[in-house]
Amino acid sequence: MTRRTILKGLTAAPFAAAAGSLIPTVAEAATINAGQFSLTSRSTNGYGEFADLTAGLATKLTKVDATTVIAGTNRSATHLTSAPSTVEAFSTGFAWDGGDQAVDYWIPQGVTTSADAYGNGLYPAGGTNRVVLVSWYFETDPDGDGTDEYSLDKGLRLTLVDYTTSTKPTYRHVLLVEPVMSDTGEYSFNPIRKHAGGILWYGNLLYVVDTYKGLRVFDLNTLFKVATAEVDVCGLHTDGSYYGYGYQYVLPQSHAYDNAGTYLRYTTIGLDRTSTPDSLVVSEYSKSGAVDYTDGTFNGTAPGTTTPKVVRWNLDYTNRQLASLTASEAVTVAQEKIQGVVSHNSKYYLSTSAGPSTKGSLRTVNSGASTATTVCDLAIGCEDLSFHSSGASGWAYSESVIWNLSEYAGKRYVYAVHADGS
Repeated sequence: MTRRTILKGLTAAPFAAAAGSLIPTVAEAATINAGQFSLTSRSTNGYGEFADLTAGLATKLTKVDATTVIAGTNRSATHLTSAPSTVEAFSTGFAWDGGDQAVDYWIPQGVTTSADAYGNGLYPAGGTNRVVLVSWYFETDPDGDGTDEYSLDKGLRLTLVDYTTSTKPTYRHVLLVEPVMSDTGEYSFNPIRKHAGGILWYGNLLYVVDTYKGLRVFDLNTLFKVATAEVDVCGLHTDGSYYGYGYQYVLPQSHAYDNAGTYLRYTTIGLDRTSTPDSLVVSEYSKSGAVDYTDGTFNGTAPGTTTPKVVRWNLDYTNRQLASLTASEAVTVAQEKIQGVVSHNSKYYLSTSAGPSTKGSLRTVNSGASTATTVCDLAIGCEDLSFHSSGASGWAYSESVIWNLSEYAGKRYVYAVHADGS
């Protein structure tokens, strides 16, 4: 089965309530024991320390940071002057160029912005860039008929969008990779063949959900420039050059947090700057209200309740890593097809999808409330969410907005809606 079949068939002050299913609107939520959800911190893979492997690559390749990539964007997006598709409460957004709008094997999934990375919304710290990041996964069987149309799975890519001039957004794709040693003992890297359903940018770190395993972490201060001639080669090639499937830059993994407690489906991830301390939240996707823990090999001790959950971990602002490996809060959410969850103060927002021909929905519930309400309609194929506070002084809107994106070819938009639905 393809990742689409497997995964598509299927974040908060204290969670006192959460949104209910689309019909009815009455929420059914319960706070559960957060201590059962835990992670282990991992600085190595089977080839050694991530830091050592990356240092080895730095002796072979030119190292750059994300600001270099942003300064050298090579594609132009189309600024949206009105709401796309079925979107309501539209604020701003863009559409990909014709190639990325139509390509069937790269599927956009996660979204985060420099308003997540830094409180003023600008990147880097002390800089002036307004940036949107989007994750994509490679689908070998885009029509879902069980037969691969593309034999080579190229893994994951990340798009860095320069949104500093919102009327003329530009962008560049980079390949996400895992540093390794080759069979001949040379420093190299491999593609990461996962789903990347949600991403979170916090300081210099990018968190990417790994559905069955936990969280992968990438340092945006460390990318490598590689050769581009070989579009079907990743890593060190027989000609002595390094390639990243034709992309000019690769971003190597720098750390991992592996699930160690009760099973959790790491579907999407979001940042909460209104909690103390800052925290990240992870939510689960379910096709019909029950989370599937049988379709893959899950890290952890055992499955718990199959009701979808939202689980929170506190963050350490000083190093941008987790402050604790044990979750600080957890709640069950009686809502199917959750594609994104964010929170701000005591209000929780959920994006819920409804297939390839029906509009999605942004829903919300207040802490202590019993009924979830629809904020506004989202695009068909809505995915991840990212909250953008009006308090982001360097990249401020007149009111807070929530970023979302849509995945289906020909209907792909990255956009923000008013958080109050106005």
